[in-house]
Amino acid sequence: MSLTEAIRMAVQGVLANRLRSFLTLLGVTIGVASVILLVAVGHGSAAAVQSQIEGLGTNMLTIQAGGRTFGRQASTSSSFTFLTMKDVATLQNKVNAPDIKAVVPVVTAQSVTAVRGSASETPGQVLGTTPSYAEARKATVSEGTFITSSDESKHARVVVIGATVATNLFGSTDPLGQTMQLNGATYQVEGLLTPKGSNGFQDQDDIVILPLTTAQDLLVGQSGQLSQIVVEATASTTVDAAQAEAQSLLQPTHQNTDGTAAFNIQNQASLLTATSSNTHTFTVLLAAVAAISLLVGGIGVMNIMLVTVTERTREIGIRKAIGAQKGDILGQFLTEAVLLSIIGGATGVVAGIVGSHFKIVGVQPVLAWSSVALAFGVGVGVGLFFGIYPANRAASLRPIDALRYE
Repeated sequence: MSLTEAIRMAVQGVLANRLRSFLTLLGVTIGVASVILLVAVGHGSAAAVQSQIEGLGTNMLTIQAGGRTFGRQASTSSSFTFLTMKDVATLQNKVNAPDIKAVVPVVTAQSVTAVRGSASETPGQVLGTTPSYAEARKATVSEGTFITSSDESKHARVVVIGATVATNLFGSTDPLGQTMQLNGATYQVEGLLTPKGSNGFQDQDDIVILPLTTAQDLLVGQSGQLSQIVVEATASTTVDAAQAEAQSLLQPTHQNTDGTAAFNIQNQASLLTATSSNTHTFTVLLAAVAAISLLVGGIGVMNIMLVTVTERTREIGIRKAIGAQKGDILGQFLTEAVLLSIIGGATGVVAGIVGSHFKIVGVQPVLAWSSVALAFGVGVGVGLFFGIYPANRAASLRPIDALRYE
């Protein structure tokens, strides 16, 4: 029997039981679409996290006091020391730290209440820093200007605010040039930060930035203690070298009694690598869950083909009696099983591609064409695999037994 004849008979078999065939290929459709969509969600989530981390700069180091590093407990014999402007000056020495481009001191004010008229809120972050923070942390402004060297030297009462703070305090009013209060002191808004959205842990737009000197005067005091020091390496390729230089320069004056560092350095590039690894694992798990539904769809194909073989036993006997070979019967039913899988797989691909254009649980899916090809291929393969047994069973029937079947 030719391939054309096998396809013609397979189409007739599928159309003879339209509802049953539809329900069968629906299982394959759901399985293929699920794989495509969930892999796209995983890639979309990874892309969003990567974009947010890269938005902070992959050539960044964040130094904080305390003997705790990422994933490791602090030393039991710690001698806690604070970071100061003296440490900033040490790191700015180009001779000892040639791979460090910029050093930015940062102080963080806790539980600050922001008020404007009858509106008030407690911003997620209130930072005092220097103008170089803008470049180091990619903190661009959509309106106005970032804090300037003049603001810092004059201890100016000016602030740059995020979109969330602007909305909560000013509503639809343009905040630029307006005044607001922080813990009772009045400040003028001179800049509005470009929105960054959430990083998964906090709202990056719920932030107020003011000159370091002003923050020390009015919010955190003149102790000289810094919350953190942000270090920008000269390039993304020199981050590790910059980290080693910072480590060697600070450790002599900031170490625990057992000789370990009394500070930790967070490497933004390492964080990106670790996050990428986690999101890859997450994507694989999502795909594995979706593959289960594809397997169930294949079992549905096998089930319907067994029913079809049983219903057409006499037909098989008649065909064998007039000369049909085992290969002809095998090809007929195997073609029918594969046809169901191809139609279901193609429909699933269309559904998956269309579905990837819509946000799912707040994530914009990123379509991976490799997953489309893989899901379709596996869908057809599953139909072929699960169609072999029913087809072989039909081909193995003895003509005399098939003709006696009622």
